[in-house]
Amino acid sequence: MLIAIGVFLLVTGVAMGVGWVISGIPGNRAAKRLAKRLQEVGSTTTTTEGEATSVVRQDESGPLPGVEKLLEKTGAGISLSRLIEQSGVKATTGGILMVSGGLAMLGMLGVLMFAPYASAAPAGLLLGALPVLFLMQRRGARIKKFEEQFPEALDLLSRALRAGHAFQSSLGMVADELPEPVGPEFRKMFDQQNFGLPLKECLFDLADRVPLLDVRFFATAVTIQRETGGNLAEILDKLAYVVRERFKILRQVRVHTAHGRFTGYVLLGLPPVLGVALSYLSPDHMNTLFTEPMGRTMLMGAGVMQTVGYFWIRQVIKIEV
Repeated sequence: MLIAIGVFLLVTGVAMGVGWVISGIPGNRAAKRLAKRLQEVGSTTTTTEGEATSVVRQDESGPLPGVEKLLEKTGAGISLSRLIEQSGVKATTGGILMVSGGLAMLGMLGVLMFAPYASAAPAGLLLGALPVLFLMQRRGARIKKFEEQFPEALDLLSRALRAGHAFQSSLGMVADELPEPVGPEFRKMFDQQNFGLPLKECLFDLADRVPLLDVRFFATAVTIQRETGGNLAEILDKLAYVVRERFKILRQVRVHTAHGRFTGYVLLGLPPVLGVALSYLSPDHMNTLFTEPMGRTMLMGAGVMQTVGYFWIRQVIKIEV
């Protein structure tokens, strides 16, 4: 009986395997034809470094493809994907989640070895949030660099239009001439427009990728000029002038708020420096903060209040222009 059951299972498995292979042959052939066709038309663009890149967007799958597909259907996954794109980091949502989970586990295990159990969860959350904080820092730096290079892009567009080039070819010139991050962003817009996406959608997609008010002004101005007419080169010149004047005002604001920023740094650094000095001058008194429950509570409260005070001072000296 056991032999008969074994033979039946073996024959059934072989039959199902053969049927699965035969049914997949047409799909594999179609996939090969599609891959060959994409390879024929793929490498038609050149980056500023002279490297050929594919005009077909490659779907980069990370270490957790199933999780990434689920995240694509949620708001958090879309936000994380947008953050990765805006930061310019070559990573995937699955990779970021895997690194965050690993750091969170390491943080919790490390704290459990040397500290009470109650502090394990905050430590894990803090370390797990480090990749997202890194992406946010890179996004801020990249957007700031884009903002500094944007007037130069507007001037180049204006000069190209005055020289007789069409707006679409002017976008290609900006993509070829300017470095990261302005060049690649305009390259995306140029390729999207070449492959049939309406110019209005290309412009506002750029405004979504680069969340700057100046870029939204640019998209709105070009869209209105396309619908109503006018001298686009003159509009771009005035927009570049406004952006540069705003930079000048921002630098003046930084000069006037330098005293407040310096005060914030001093107030933030004074307690740690004072604590280190007292540790050498009177170690018995300082050890009480670490050995007594009330002392540890006071240290935690001081850290929280220092953090709140730092961000409060930043908001006070922050002036929107």
